[in-house]
Amino acid sequence: VQLQASGGGLVQAGGSLRLSCAASGRTFSSLALGWFRQAPGKEREFAAAINRNSASTYSDSVKGRFTISRDNAKNTVYLQMDSLKPEDTAVYYCASRSQYYTKDPRSYDNWGQGTQVTVSS
Repeated sequence: VQLQASGGGLVQAGGSLRLSCAASGRTFSSLALGWFRQAPGKEREFAAAINRNSASTYSDSVKGRFTISRDNAKNTVYLQMDSLKPEDTAVYYCASRSQYYTKDPRSYDNWGQGTQVTVSS
């Protein structure tokens, strides 16, 4: 599976962005997809994930502000980010694994290249 993330950019606090991650290769509908982020000097952390059946989970830091969704017809997973805060500034990565999500980045098999999100105060 090859993943291509896009949609990052610069936004003011309180604003919104939508990230996209397009997949190619293996059957997309059988995959669980996750979004992770990494701020400068910090470890990569879990943000959101969605199962093959569209069940989803979020980290406490983004719950209620971010929404993950998938479109199997387009082989794409999205991360709608609302009410953005400066602490959301990071490189955001999408990742895939078989069937069911986890919050551990080490359990994901394939990674996209990352897209920068910068939130100004």
